[in-house]
Amino acid sequence: MTTSSTSGPVTPAGAADEGRPTVAVVGGGVMGEALLHAVLTAGWAPEQVEVVERAVPRADELAGRYGVRTGATTEAAAARADVVLLAVKPDVVPAVLATLAPVLRGGTLVVSVAAGVPLATYEKALPTGTPVVRVMPNTPAVVGKGASAIAAGTSAHDGHLELTERLLAATGLVVRVPEKQLDAVTAISGSGPAYAFYLIDAMAEAGVLLGLSRDLATRLAAATVEGAGALAASSGEHPAVLRERVSSPGGTTVAAVAQLDAHAVRAGVVAAARAAHDRSVELGKA
Repeated sequence: MTTSSTSGPVTPAGAADEGRPTVAVVGGGVMGEALLHAVLTAGWAPEQVEVVERAVPRADELAGRYGVRTGATTEAAAARADVVLLAVKPDVVPAVLATLAPVLRGGTLVVSVAAGVPLATYEKALPTGTPVVRVMPNTPAVVGKGASAIAAGTSAHDGHLELTERLLAATGLVVRVPEKQLDAVTAISGSGPAYAFYLIDAMAEAGVLLGLSRDLATRLAAATVEGAGALAASSGEHPAVLRERVSSPGGTTVAAVAQLDAHAVRAGVVAAARAAHDRSVELGKA
């Protein structure tokens, strides 16, 4: 999903289904819009979706772009929704939960993309038995190339997870994990786009040093990382096997990879992921 290329309300992939649960998206920022776009792409009609966004210009922008309702309070939107998608900052979650608790109807599914907030926090603040699903997304979700992991709370069953997968399908890959693995997911896919951007920037810088224009070097680097990722995802083969296929004996790639090993790039990536994991654990405890 790219906001620059979207004009007017999104047409759902399928006809509007009267049986679909109504959805309230709380938070209209970048991730909130990604979720909104995903829900509409999955077949929900605009009249089945409501967005809560306090910034009036932003709310008007989303209403004009997607044809959804905006302007209601969190209480009003949540009270009439079957699914509440929380796309707010982690530090805002406690206040939002306090707002939701008195108005949620029994069985309303709460899905949150707030990083680091454990399921226990939601379940303690919301009415007993409220099904909650926690999501760890990443930023490529905004262009439909994301990787999200979902974890179920104690009152969420397979049906809730299946519904969450339907809601998120257009954001990219969606996998199920136990909550205890979300810190590891954060280290790999949550923070992972930054590692890829770091590599793209380094490859582009190398291209400039070797005589390419910065624009050309950046486009080549970004396309190469995108293509390599797509090949790795679709081939089903181990990345080491794919690497060997472009590594002719005595060739350029072998020389390049030898330098990556000499500079401990692999160890650096592992250390970076471990640091991200440990920090995620700390934030969750806080």
